[in-house]
Formats: sequence, C-alpha cells, structure tokens
Amino acid sequence: MAWSFLCERKGSWSERRNSSIVGRRSLERTTSGDDACNLTSFRPATLTVTNFFKQEGDRLSDEDLYKFLADMRRPSSVLRRLRPITAQLKIDISPAPENPHYCLTPELLQVKLYPDSRVRPTREILEFPARDVYVPNTTYRNLLYIYPQSLNFANRQGSARNITVKVQFMYGEDPSNAMPVIFGKSSCSEFSKEAYTAVVYHNRSPDFHEEIKVKLPATLTDHHHLLFTFYHVSCQQKQNTPLETPVGYTWIPMLQNGRLKTGQFCLPVSLEKPPQAYSVLSPEVPLPGMKWVDNHKGVFNVEVVAVSSIHTQDPYLDKFFALVNALDEHMFPVRIGDMRIMENNLENELKSSISALNSSQLEPVVRFLHLLLDKLILLVVRPPVIAGQIVNLGQASFEAMASIINRLHKNLEGNHDQHGRNSLLASYIHYVFRLPNTYPNSSSPGPGGLGGSVHYATMARSAVRPASLNLNRSRSLSNSNPDISGTPTSPDDEVRSIIGSKAMDRSCNRMSSHTETSSFLQTLTGRLPTKKLFHEELALQWVVCSGSVRESALQQAWFFFELMVKSMVHHLYFNDKLDAPRKSRFPERFMDDIAALVSTIASDIVSRFQKDTEMVERLNTSLAFFLNDLLSVMDRGFVFSLIKSCYKQVSSKLYSLPNPSILVSLRLDFLRIICSHEHYVTLNLPCSLLTPPASPSPSVSSATSQSSGFSTNIQDQKIANMFELSVPFRQQHYLAGLVLAELAVILDPDAEGLFGLHKKVINMVHNLLSSHDSDPRYSDPQIKARVAMLYLPLIGIIMETVPQLYDFTETHNQRGRPICIATDDYESESGSMISQTVAMAIAGTSVPQLTRPGSFLLTSTSGRQHTTFSAESSRSLLICLLWVLKNADETVLQKWFTDLSVLQLNRLLDLLYLCVSCFEYKGKKVFERMNSLTFKKSKDMRAKLEEAILGSIGARQEMVRRSRGQLERSPSGSAFGSQENLRWRKDMTHWRQNTEKLDKSRAEIEHEALIDGNLATEANLIILDTLEIVVQTVSVTESKESILGGVLKVLLHSMACNQSAVYLQHCFATQRALVSKFPELLFEEETEQCADLCLRLLRHCSSSISTIRSHASASLYLLMRQNFEIGNNFARVKMQVTMSLSSLVGTSQNFNEEFLRRSLKTILTYAEEDLELRETTFPDQVQDLVFNLHMILSDTVKMKEHQEDPEMLIDLMYRIAKGYQTSPDLRLTWLQNMAGKHSERSNHAEAAQCLVHSAALVAEYLSMLEDRKYLPVGCVTFQNISSNVLEESAVSDDVVSPDEEGICSGKYFTESGLVGLLEQAAASFSMAGMYEAVNEVYKVLIPIHEANRDAKKLSTIHGKLQEAFSKIVHQSTGWERMFGTYFRVGFYGTKFGDLDEQEFVYKEPAITKLAEISHRLEGFYGERFGEDVVEVIKDSNPVDKCKLDPNKAYIQITYVEPYFDTYEMKDRITYFDKNYNLRRFMYCTPFTLDGRAHGELHEQFKRKTILTTSHAFPYIKTRVNVTHKEEIILTPIEVAIEDMQKKTQELAFATHQDPADPKMLQMVLQGSVGTTVNQGPLEVAQVFLSEIPSDPKLFRHHNKLRLCFKDFTKRCEDALRKNKSLIGPDQKEYQRELERNYHRLKEALQPLINRKIPQLYKAVLPVTCHRDSFSRMSLRKMDL
Repeated sequence: MAWSFLCERKGSWSERRNSSIVGRRSLERTTSGDDACNLTSFRPATLTVTNFFKQEGDRLSDEDLYKFLADMRRPSSVLRRLRPITAQLKIDISPAPENPHYCLTPELLQVKLYPDSRVRPTREILEFPARDVYVPNTTYRNLLYIYPQSLNFANRQGSARNITVKVQFMYGEDPSNAMPVIFGKSSCSEFSKEAYTAVVYHNRSPDFHEEIKVKLPATLTDHHHLLFTFYHVSCQQKQNTPLETPVGYTWIPMLQNGRLKTGQFCLPVSLEKPPQAYSVLSPEVPLPGMKWVDNHKGVFNVEVVAVSSIHTQDPYLDKFFALVNALDEHMFPVRIGDMRIMENNLENELKSSISALNSSQLEPVVRFLHLLLDKLILLVVRPPVIAGQIVNLGQASFEAMASIINRLHKNLEGNHDQHGRNSLLASYIHYVFRLPNTYPNSSSPGPGGLGGSVHYATMARSAVRPASLNLNRSRSLSNSNPDISGTPTSPDDEVRSIIGSKAMDRSCNRMSSHTETSSFLQTLTGRLPTKKLFHEELALQWVVCSGSVRESALQQAWFFFELMVKSMVHHLYFNDKLDAPRKSRFPERFMDDIAALVSTIASDIVSRFQKDTEMVERLNTSLAFFLNDLLSVMDRGFVFSLIKSCYKQVSSKLYSLPNPSILVSLRLDFLRIICSHEHYVTLNLPCSLLTPPASPSPSVSSATSQSSGFSTNIQDQKIANMFELSVPFRQQHYLAGLVLAELAVILDPDAEGLFGLHKKVINMVHNLLSSHDSDPRYSDPQIKARVAMLYLPLIGIIMETVPQLYDFTETHNQRGRPICIATDDYESESGSMISQTVAMAIAGTSVPQLTRPGSFLLTSTSGRQHTTFSAESSRSLLICLLWVLKNADETVLQKWFTDLSVLQLNRLLDLLYLCVSCFEYKGKKVFERMNSLTFKKSKDMRAKLEEAILGSIGARQEMVRRSRGQLERSPSGSAFGSQENLRWRKDMTHWRQNTEKLDKSRAEIEHEALIDGNLATEANLIILDTLEIVVQTVSVTESKESILGGVLKVLLHSMACNQSAVYLQHCFATQRALVSKFPELLFEEETEQCADLCLRLLRHCSSSISTIRSHASASLYLLMRQNFEIGNNFARVKMQVTMSLSSLVGTSQNFNEEFLRRSLKTILTYAEEDLELRETTFPDQVQDLVFNLHMILSDTVKMKEHQEDPEMLIDLMYRIAKGYQTSPDLRLTWLQNMAGKHSERSNHAEAAQCLVHSAALVAEYLSMLEDRKYLPVGCVTFQNISSNVLEESAVSDDVVSPDEEGICSGKYFTESGLVGLLEQAAASFSMAGMYEAVNEVYKVLIPIHEANRDAKKLSTIHGKLQEAFSKIVHQSTGWERMFGTYFRVGFYGTKFGDLDEQEFVYKEPAITKLAEISHRLEGFYGERFGEDVVEVIKDSNPVDKCKLDPNKAYIQITYVEPYFDTYEMKDRITYFDKNYNLRRFMYCTPFTLDGRAHGELHEQFKRKTILTTSHAFPYIKTRVNVTHKEEIILTPIEVAIEDMQKKTQELAFATHQDPADPKMLQMVLQGSVGTTVNQGPLEVAQVFLSEIPSDPKLFRHHNKLRLCFKDFTKRCEDALRKNKSLIGPDQKEYQRELERNYHRLKEALQPLINRKIPQLYKAVLPVTCHRDSFSRMSLRKMDL
C-alpha cells in the first residue's frame, strides 16, 4: 500500500516546475488509451534503490535533476560532498492479473468480500488521465485531493522557521467538528481527522510535496470547509516551550453557491484564530479586526482536485440539475451562482438551461450522461407544473437530446461500433433507460423481473456488454456509496442493479441526489401532473420537428428508434399488455404518427441518397431495424403496410433514375435486415394456402406462434402458382415474395446497371437459407419442406439465369481436376481450342465435353451475350437451388415437373450439370495451393454455410448473427454492391483479417477438405434425387426421349468428376436402373452417350477402392448383356470399350493397370456364371473382348515406361496408332492422344498435323459412306496441307466396311465431326504461326459451309483468314516467325536397344542452340543409363562402330539446315515455303587430305552431307528417321568460290537493306576491306588467282573465282558509297580509312582479276568434254 501511495501522490510533485495546472497535468500518467504498449510479454522485475541524497528545494526542476544525474555518472568530487541518507526502497513491478483477487477500490472498499482477511490486499490506484476519458459514471465516487504547494512567511514577524501545515476537513467551526475522512497512510488507521505536511528545516518559505486524500460526504452544506493550521515546530525541546506553536490559519469553504469549490488557490494567512461564522466566507474577504500575514496578500498556494460522481463541476449541468431538482422538491426561490430564480421566472430559466446544455464540457456531459438523459426524458413524459400551469417541455427536451447525441457521435469517433452507433448511447439504451413512470413498489415487476425477459432485436444484438461498462479492463466494478448497505458482487449484478434496483432508491445508483417523488406536488396542486407515454411523445415530437433539430434527429435516428422500441416494450410489459391482441396494443394516434414518421424518413432516403450517402445508409439501416423490431410488438399487418409504403416510395423513384443501383442496394439492405427477424418464417405464413390472405397471422405469443405455423395440410392447388412469383404467392408469403422479387429483378440480364448487386442479393438469399437450415425449430423434415415452399420460385428464377451463371464446366482443367492435359500453357491463347482438343482426345468423348451441356458441338461458345456472374455468386446461387430441391416436398416437385415444357426441363438439367461441376471435390492439394497463393477471408464463410447445408453443425447463432449483423459499411459513395466494403477502420479492415488468416494450419486445411468432400457428396446426392424425380415424371410422358438423354448426360458428367464412394454406389445403381428401363435410349438414340458411359465405367473399374470397382464392373457387364440381348451381339459396346480403354491408358495420368485387370477378371467371372446366357455365344464374345483389352494394356505398359521420354512416348503412340490402321475409330483415338500430348508440350504444328491426319482419315470413310460433292474426296484433298497425309488412305485389302455395326460410329465420323477437327487444326496452325497452312485448311472447310449455307460460320472463317493473311504481311521477313531448328541425332551402342545405329532428324523449338539439345539428351540418357556411360561425339564425321566402347552409349548431334536443289528454289519463295514440307537436310564438314579438320587455304576441302527423311516436317511426331544419305566433296578452290559468293551476298544484303542499318553495313565492310583480315579476300586471291592452274580441269573454277572477285569489288564500292551517305561528321575519318583500304585492296587485286585464261577464250571447243571433266572432277560420292 505504500507503493500505491507513492503513485497517487505523483500528481502533487508538480509545483517545482510550474504552479499552473497545466504543469501538473504534464507529469501525470497517461491514460491507458491508444498509445498503451503491449504488456502481455512483460516479465516481473524488482528495483531496489539504496542511494538517497538531500537536494535543495529550489533545485528540483527537471534540468537540475538531469544535471545531478550526469554528475553522478562522473567520478568527480561533487559526489563526495554529498551525504547519502541510509534507506532502502524496494519496488516490485509485475503485470496485473486479469481479475485480481482481494481488491480494494481507491475508496478502500472491498470489491468482493474477502474470504480470508489475512491475505495482503491489492489496491486499485485512481488514475488522473492526461486526456479526457469519456466514460459515464456507473459507481459512486466522491473524493477530494488536496495538494499544499508552497508557503511564503518571509515577511512574517516572529519566529516561524520549521513550518508544518495541519489540514482538517470540518463540518462546523468548533475544533471538535473535524471529520474522520482523511485517508490514512499505509501503516496508520484507515481514516484520520487531520494530516500534516513534512517539515523543511529552517526554511521560512517551504515547498510541500504531500497529497492529502479526502472522502467527501455525500451531502455538503455551507459549513463544510477545509481548515489549514500552520505550526512552527521547535527542534530542540526547551522547558516550558511547546513542541509546536500555531503561527497562522486559513481555510477554503467547500461549497460556493451550492457548487463544489476546486482548483488552484493562493490564500492569505491569518495570524489569529478565525472568528465565529468564518466558514461561510472566503479568507479573501477582509474580516474586520483580524491580523493577516503580509497585509492580507496570498502567501499559501494550494490545489484542490475533486473526483466525484456527485458534483458535475460544470456550470451548465449544475444549473440544469439544480432547476430540475428545485421542481421536484418544489423549493423556491432557487439560488444558482449569484442569481435567485423565482417561481414565476422558472420556466424561462429552465428552457434556457436546457438549450445551454450544448455549451457544457463534453467530459462531464459523458460522465453524467445517464442522469442527464433520464432527466430530459422525465421532462418529456411528465411536464412540470410551474405556478399552477403545466409547462410542455417536450420539444425543448427532444432538441436537447438530439444535439447531445449528435455531439457525442461527432466527438467520440473511435467509440462507434461497426454500424456507426456510439457505444455509450447503445449501452444507455440497453442497460440504463427505463420508462420514468414504471417504478412500482416491487423491485421486479411482471413475471420473472426485468432481468432476462425483455430483449430487443434493435442493433445491439450482441450479448457483449457495451465497452463503456468494461471499466478497468472488465474488472469488477466497485460501488462505494455509504448509503448502500451491501455492495454488488459482480459486474452483472451491477448492471442488473442499474436496471432493476432503481425501484428501491433511484438516487443511490444514478448518483443523483434529486428524487422524483410526486407526493409534494400532489399535496400542492391536488392533482398529479399528466403522465405521457414516452414512445408516443417521442414519435409526436419527431414527426413535428423541423430544420436543424430534424436533421440531427435523422443523423442519429437509430438512437431514437431504439429508445422508442424499448419504451414500447416496457409499456407493454409493465402494463401487462404483452398478451393483449396486437391490434389493440397501441392507440390509433400513435400508429398514425409512426406511419407518418416512417413515410417521411423513407422519402428522405429516396430524395437524399445521392447527396448524403453515408447518412442515408445509416438512416436506411436504422429504419429497417426499427421495422424489424416493430414486427415483434405491433400488429404485423400494420408493419407490412409500413414496409409496403417504403417500397412504394423507392419504386416510384427508381423509374426516374438513370443508374438505380445505389437505391436498389439500399433497398436490399433494408429488406435483408427486416428478413433477419427471428420469426421470419412464421411471418411468411408457410402453411396457409394460396388464397387471398386474411390479416397476417393473428398474434400469439412468440413461443407458440412458431409451432402454430406448421399445422395445415397442403392441398392440391394450382402448382404453378407455388413456383412462380404470382400475385397469390406474393400476397401470401409477403417477405419471401419481396426477397425473391428482388433477386429476380437484379439477376434479370436486361436490368440496367444492377450488375454490381448480384453478389449482394445472392448472399441475402443464401444467408436466409443458411439460417433456416441451422435453426433447430425447423429441423423436422416436414417443417423444412414447408420452409422450402417459401422458396420454390427460386428454382424458376435460377433456371432463367442459366446463360449468366459462371461456367464451372469450362474451367474444369484449371480447377485441379486430374485430366490428361495441363491447361495453363495455352488457356490464355485460345481457351476453346484446347479444351476441345482434350474433349476429342478420345474417340468416344471420354472427358466430358468441356463446352456447355447442350452445345457440345465443337465450335467455341464464346459469344455469350450476358454479363456472367462471378464464380462465388454462382456457387452461392447453386447452393440455394440445391437446398430448395433437397428440402422441397417431392410430390410437389413431381407435379411441377409434369407441367414444365421439354425446354424448361432441359434447362433444369443444364443447371444440375453445372452443379455437378461446381461442387466437384477438389482435394487437399488444391486447398494447400489456394492457401499458399491467395488470401482467404477472415472466416471462410463458404465453409460455414456448407456445414450448415450439410446439417453438420448447429450454426443457428452464427447464421442469425451474420444475417443480421453483416451490415458492412461502404465508404461514402463507393461501390455499393459489394459486401466487402467495411468502413475503413484499422481494427476492421479486410487486409488485417486476411493477413492474420494467411497461413492455415494443417488441421484447418484437412477440415476444409473434409467439408468440401462432404459438400460434394451431399450436392451430388441431391442432384441424383432430383434426376430420379425427373425420370419418374417423364417416363410416362411422350417427351421422355429428349429429357432422358439430358438426364443421362448429367449422370455421366457426375461420374466423370471426382466423387466419393458413397455417391458412386448410388450413382451406379441409378445408371443400371436407367439402362435397364430404357435400353433403346443408349443403343439407338444416344450412341455417343454409350461411348461416354463405357469410358466412365472403365475409369471406375481401375479405381483403387474395391466397392467402386465391383459396382463399375457390374454396370459394365450389364451394359454388355443388355446390348447382347437386343441383337445377339454386342459389337457396339465392344467397340466402345476397346476405344475407351485405348484413350484411357493413352491419356490418364493416374490410371492403375493392376486394378483394371482385376475388374476385367470380375467381368469374365460374371459371364461364365451367367446361367441364362450360358448357351449363347455371349461368354465367348466377352472372353475375346477381355483378352483383347489385356493386349492393349500390355501395349501401353511400355508407354508408361517411357513416360519421361517425350520422343519415345510419341513414337510408341505412333506405333500403336499404326497398328490400328484397320480400325479407324481406334486409330483416330490414338491420333487424338498424340495431338493432346503435343499440345501439352506446345508443339502446336505437330498437334495440327495430328488433327489434319484425323480429318483425312474421317474424310476417307465419309467418302465411302456418303457421296457428297462438297465433302473432301479423301486424303488426296489434304495433300496441299501436308504431303504425309496420303498414309491415311484406306486402300489396303483389310479395310473394314464403314457400314458394319459398331465401326466408324464415333461422333467424329460425321460431317460436323470433320468440321470440328478441321477447325481445331486451323486453330493449332494459327498458334504455331503457320498462317499459310491455316488458309489451306479453310480451303477444305469453306465448300462444306457453303453447301450448308452457313453464313455465320463463313463470316467467322473469312475473319480468321483476314487475320492470318494480315499477320503474314506484317511478318514477311520471317524473323518474327521462327518455325524450328533441326538436328541430326545418331544413337550408337547396344544400350539403346531399338535405337542402336538409328539416325533421326529432330525438330526442336526455334532458336535452340546445339548446346541445349546436347545438354538435354545427354542429361536424359545419362539419368537413364548412368552419367559415365553416355558420351556425346563432338564432331560430325562418319562414326566407325568398331572403334567404340561396347559398354557405352554414344550420341552424335549435328546441326542441319533444310536443303533445296536449285530447281526447288523456284517454288520455295517465302520464308514459310523454306520451312514447311521439308524432307532434305544438309550439314558441312571441313577436312584436309592428311586428316586434320582445318588447314591452309589451298588444302582446305569440305564435305556436304545431304540427308533425306522418311516423312516431311512438320509431321505427327517431332523426330523422323533418316532414310537416305549422300555426300558431295568440294575442292579447295570450290570452297573459296563458295566463301566469296557468301561474302558478296552479305555485302549486297547489307547495302540494300531497308531500312538501312549502318552498324551492320560497317561490320560487313570491315570484314571485307579491313587490312588485318586474316585469310581475307586478298589472301584468297593471291593463293588461287596468282597463276593460271596447270590442270585444265581447274580453268573453269579459276575463271569463276575471278568473276566472283570482280563482283566482290563492285559490291564493296557500292557499300562504301552507301556508308558515306549514312555516317555523321564524327565518322568521316573512319570512312576515309575504309576507302584507303578499299583502294589498296583494289590495286592489289587488279592484276589478278584482269588475267584471263586464254584457253577459255579460244574458238569453240567441244563443250561436252569440259562438262564431263567437270562432272568427273566433282568427286561425288553416293552413300545409301
């Protein structure tokens, strides 16, 4: 306790610095506010101080102390002069526990009674905050702190040197009247009558450092005062002299004009005892006959500070409370300050004091807020009687309340909750406000007291206590009013006493000494003042107010609304009217006022929403909550009429608005809040029939009304009305009708400007359904069906939005689904193209068509004309749909389905198809990926909702809270639609929530995956149930064919997605039932679906879960059996299964061969044991099929081995495809698989070739099937696209007839299939940059479209052609389009197996360096055989097998270039021509006759090797075998000629380049005429031209070289001239140097160039001879 004392007196150490209060405040501890540091990690510490030094009183300023501390650190002589005082101070500092035990308040009262009195108590210190703390008084506190500061007795006669001051608190003037109210020090008694200051030795002007703490009496009179007596203390005791001698007196009266006196005083000191009756006067008054120190000057400085919940210390509040008190007590005249107010003047004074409340300080207003509002409300409800007249102060009080509330709102920004309500006011309404006329004698009126019985829906729905009550970090509050015998024992009791115990004695708890007894007035006037009902008066005042008052009331409408509602509830409660019929609860007049009020506020919202956005949003919210609350207490029909009037006002305004979204958004908020009513379902009359409504449900108490709602039976009424937003529906189910109408309007694709609200309105419906779902009252299935009935029109609304829903099917691949293809590479370039490729990678459409259901034709469905919803909104919408389908009454659904048209039913099936994709299980990996990539919302709302849908948690409270409390604020005027617009406050903004939730724990990810899995199963089971209902409905109608196809499609799609074993078992059962009921559906109409089904079943036959395998095997077996029963052979299923297996193993990554073999064995067993069919050929046919499937499996195992070797893998697929040459469907499948693999690796040219081959194959068979002029004749038509296509010709003997059952039955063997393949080929060529080939493809396509008169397709094609040609124009040089780089790769060594001694030409991506491919192959084979085994042969010479190490694997890689004969160059003009249809390649090897690679010019030979491949590039694979090889050897002079021609070409190119490139030109020139060029032109000329060769065979070469030089010098000259025109002045010298070099070169070359060989210019010789010698000379060597 000593330590606490030190803390408390901290405030009094101020005077040394500054005698002003400002100085004092600056030292005090700051409030635990914003800048409070975090002490959670603070560890306890102990400080022990043993050094104490004496310091002069006048040297205690901060500067002096700092200097002193600095001296202490220096070991100087200063310290030696100081005499230490022996003492020890020990301070323990540790963090306070959350709820400390054995607590004492600053008044030294026990917070809770001590169970054990021997324990050391913990004392709370009263804080003197540096800033105002705005907290209302909730406990009694009445303390006074006295700080004597200094005394100046310098001018006093006589001996007064060792001075002490005695302080006493007196209630009279007799010395015995001192009160024991001064708190004692820790070792003294608790209270004492006097306190002394410490003595400063021999100082006539001492400073004091004491703090004296006084407990003020609850009631003060004019005689209470502080008495200060000054003593001289003698230090050496002499005889006959007393120890202390009084040397002066002064005093401070406590009350001045009825107000507590506090502050800074400089008092005169009297030398003798004060006279009689001094206490009512101030010492400043010169009393006659008294002697004063220093001529009555102020010599004693003292400060008095009060901390009181009794004394307001604010003149305006004081005046108001005094006047109200005077009215209550009826004591006139009233003294206020220096004024005397008579009764006749009281009314004006009272009114002016009410309006002057605005001028008071904010801090006292907040401290006395509860009392102040209580008094104002009292004045409204009970108009005072003044001079016999009733004075109506309602208006003045209402204005004062409005202004006070606005003032709090504006000045205490940080104190608002998320709805912008001030928490002080919210807690006032919740805990404090009670109707002034409900103070009956019993403390708890009505049943069970007020404690827990009355709840308000209005905004303060959280059970959390308002912040203002959490004083001292929710420590127990203390209540030290001496008038209360016992103290409340917990904060809750405290709160209850605030509400409940007012009946006992209002003054005690409200800290007011004003009582409200009316007895005095009664006796005076003989009648009670009129009592008004507060809510009625409030409504009236609000309706009639205008101007600024109305404005401020609107600003804080929530407060008045909540006040009104609480008043209404109290009124009903205390008058026992809660059981009265609702219509008679409130008078007509009041209801009219409410209607008028709601109407004007609605018109305010409508007229001002663009100007005062933020205010209107708050107003709208408040109004909605108000109506929500009225639904609980007033007649529902009346409240519905209010809602209707609001709606009308908004609607009439909407028609005139260009951009209605803001207003619609406000209306949505309004509706959402009203619909969050706890009895929302009952309010919608879920059980009444659709007849014209009577008054909305007769009022019953809420508890019973819930059960009464669900009793009547549904009758067979017009079903359509239940599923449409018909008038009867909307009349009967009013609120649900409004919600669904809102949804329908906003989701309508033609709704202008409402796109931003989609998410908001969908969330509203979604939240409503989630709250119904998790509400225990509706857990019974029959009741749930009733609730679902309210939402039946939702199904229709969602069906209307199908085109706008986010397409979950299209993005399947990106959504982490294990499809055989990685989409990311090309998704960006052409989404439609690739998803099709995959879709068709399997002949029987294995993977679901990734376009929309119902539009699976191969064209891209890009032209969606509607704005699409976001994925999140679509998902929420679909969840709502599934909820309704799950809970709705099955018979009702069935009846409705019967009424639907085929089109509508198909639309419903489309929706279900979409649901399957939407809720597909993604797996944990996806969650982990999402977790690492994206921020998640602070609480994953979706997961919660889905748990709710699954019914796995009772999230009622959570949902109700969300649906009510989700009123996020949007920054003024910003996007209204989005729910995420929280008000920008540090503690609430999303970024903060996000970062906190950024990394999810393992368990959370597991949990999310679990929820996702459960949801996927649940959703799919609901879909399955719905499909069953659809099948039951349509099986009796004539339109069943078209619908059943759709049902089957949804079923197959769900099988294709990742599903749980639980779902699959049910799914297979449904599928078997469907097939057995309608076999013709599969085998005659939906033949494609049959192929699909085979693939799905096979995929599940390879599942790792045995139950799924057994179900899938059974389904597959029954499928074969049914097909057999129809026609004694099941060729179709055989074919489809074989094809499906091929595509499955070819494309599926996670395919398990072992499990599939087991399933095949099961099927075989079924066939062997099927007694019915034992005598038929069926078992044998099954056996054949199974063996065949085993073969394919073995084939593809090899492929698995080579999964990592793309070239080898493609070779294998190529080989398998070749093996299926006689089975067109399967060959097509494998070509598709190859196309898929190429696309994966971005080999678009190769993918395009696979598609062209597929198209050629289809064309071959189509031309056999149907003879149509406009269709391609067969492969021949495709020759221009690729010369390789002819291998697809169906000319061999074993070609199957396409008419045979089950052959060419795939969807590609049709005209549209062919068109689809060609369109895809064109797209792939386009991606590969081969625009010329695009044109060739379209040449085949255009006649087909022309024949079909399909102008739309033709326009698209010509658009694409224009695009292609314009790209060709822009990229004419070819540098922009790089088609590929070619390498010859030879494999040598037995390790390579099949590849040993094989040579290939590899096509690599453009600009691949030799080092890159070398590194790739070396790395790949190194990994496979071991790095030390693989060796790359560095040169390109012929390999001698005998010289190689047999245990090693050798790879020889050489860069090759396309090679063309001279005659070919005529046709190959463009860059594309030179890079397409390539079959011959060339590489050069330099050598000399003695074996070195390089030598002198005259001995340098060159070998040119020309390779021919088996197929032309680009082909359906990236490496092609070399089939033929020839070599040409060039002699040294021929090498020289080739070099000079090349140089001359370079010069010519650089000279005529456009635009000119000076750098390039100078580089080429430097290499041609520079003097330092080694082996340069001059040297070549000197070696070969200096003398005429002796061998006449070389004459021609000599002459050719001479002409080359001639040409060369000419080109050099042109280049120099060109360069001269390009250079700037800075390069003049360089140009001159080049010219000099050129002339030097020319001179040196001149004689050599001009020397002609005379023999060549003789008379004509027999030409043939030369030709022969020439050809013989060429040293050609053929090598095959």
